Amino acid sequence: MAQELTSISNKTVAVVGGGPAGCICAKFLSDKGIDVTLFDKGKFLRTLLPTGGGRCNLAHADYDFKSLAKNYPRGEKFLYSVFSKFATDETLNFFKSLGVDTYVQNDGRIFPVSNSSSDVREKLLKSLKCKFVNEEVLKISPQYKIKTNKSEYFFDNVVVATGGHAGYGMLKEFNMDIIPPEPSLVGLVTKEDFSKLAGVSIKNVKAENGKNQFDGDLLFTHKGVSGPLIYTISSVLAREKMPYKIYLKFFDDFDFQKLLNDNSHKEIKNLLSQFVPKSFANHLLDYSGINPNLECYKINGSMRDLIYKNLTDFEITIKDKAPDGEVVTCGGVDLNEINPKTMESKKYRGLYFCGEVLDIDGYCGGFNLQNCWSTGFVCADAIINSN
Repeated sequence: MAQELTSISNKTVAVVGGGPAGCICAKFLSDKGIDVTLFDKGKFLRTLLPTGGGRCNLAHADYDFKSLAKNYPRGEKFLYSVFSKFATDETLNFFKSLGVDTYVQNDGRIFPVSNSSSDVREKLLKSLKCKFVNEEVLKISPQYKIKTNKSEYFFDNVVVATGGHAGYGMLKEFNMDIIPPEPSLVGLVTKEDFSKLAGVSIKNVKAENGKNQFDGDLLFTHKGVSGPLIYTISSVLAREKMPYKIYLKFFDDFDFQKLLNDNSHKEIKNLLSQFVPKSFANHLLDYSGINPNLECYKINGSMRDLIYKNLTDFEITIKDKAPDGEVVTCGGVDLNEINPKTMESKKYRGLYFCGEVLDIDGYCGGFNLQNCWSTGFVCADAIINSN
């Protein structure tokens, strides 16, 4: 259970980055009377707007902190301490205090009743009692001087919450290990041409890559593959050397010959269309070199085995990551640099980090926002209670 934020301090704190992590940190700090200045070069909380397809997938209905942490390919053990202080229950209570009621989908994803990211954004920003500085931070010095494109400022503490895409250059005066960011949760570009299948989705597909096993919904695109299954794969294999292969399983093992016998006068494309979209059935048969109009009783043993293999072990080759749509990165500030109990740098007292600027990333489903809410709280709690 989360601790109450109790202490009041005369510290001045700069929060660099007006995204979800920075804003929730600023909220907890300013609620305790701490002098907080929030910096961002753009629109505050703009990165919240596209989350959950514009509906704002705030969290995931996993209430055990160790179980919750398993949804992070990078950062699982680091998050044990963080989630023990602030996890799903605390997140929902926090947003309820802002007037944001929530509901849980069948897949465990949690959304605001309004289904509106802009509504959540407005309520969170309205609750902040800090100074907003709409300037680009260029450099942070170890004396906690902040230089922007317009001015210079001095603070007692600095919180870096710049997200996973940028902000590492401003830390160049600090001797910190930064793991180069790589796109995660992205569509994948395939060697195979699926452009004629663009927009076709197939549910409950299993996939394998070496010892890695995955399952989820698959979406074909003009460039390759996407959808929840592929986002999970792209996250786990974010640093995998390309090209690499994935084996897709559209069916569990079944008696294909019996199916053919029971539907002997049906065209093979129509038989397969009972189980997969018709366009994919045609593609799979063309790929197998088999006439889609062939009646099932004319399917010989070698044809049967080839179709069966492509239904249960369909090989695709990943050659790149799709350049569009990525909102999450792996990489960032090395977790060995950070105290997980406080989010403070181990080398620089008074320098804190929260959110995706850290080498933490989760799967789709509200996990990346949960990282922001939780690390933002722990960061604020530590500053409030520090000497």
